Amino acid sequence: MPLSQPADRERLHTRAIEINGYRRADRHYDIEAHLTDCKSFGQTNYDRGYIEAGEPVHDMWLRLTVDEQMHIHAVEAVSDKTPYVMCPTAAPNFSRLVGMQIKAGFLREATHSVGGTVGCTHLRELLQQMATTAFQTINPAKARRELAAEGVGVEKRGSDAFDTRITEKWGGGNKILNTCLAYDEKGPLVKRRWPHLYTGPEAAAE
Repeated sequence: MPLSQPADRERLHTRAIEINGYRRADRHYDIEAHLTDCKSFGQTNYDRGYIEAGEPVHDMWLRLTVDEQMHIHAVEAVSDKTPYVMCPTAAPNFSRLVGMQIKAGFLREATHSVGGTVGCTHLRELLQQMATTAFQTINPAKARRELAAEGVGVEKRGSDAFDTRITEKWGGGNKILNTCLAYDEKGPLVKRRWPHLYTGPEAAAE
């Protein structure tokens, strides 16, 4: 266990989210998410009767089909298990996301379309992680294809060559500078990969 030893405790709730990115035969990509919520105890539910311990309270799927420019071409949402009988009727409304592009401001635009009483909180919460999964799926796929076309084999690419090409898809080092500890403009990664953007001690001395 990577965390420290916890205090004695009892597990009450488990939320599991799995998101996969797929390349389709038609050159589009599917970003597919599955969410479940389970309790460690049984409970009586007005709409479902008795929900056994370990049986999902929520069991939901969401699929976005996107192109390489991150435009959404199709959306499918399914709520297999929910706590309220009316919940599944929100799933079809997620088709309103078709035509949107996953980019800066996407979550705000999506919330306008599937927020409030027309949407589902749990499906909507998946969109943030699905958006980052789309970038993690599509940009590396494009980078691999380009490097292969240039005759750069896997064994010769090296982590920086591959990662730098992926970063270009996001707009280059300037776009991700200082977005996390690794991309600190004073840190060793930026110094090695983008020395012209490095502002650490050696750069100041120079």
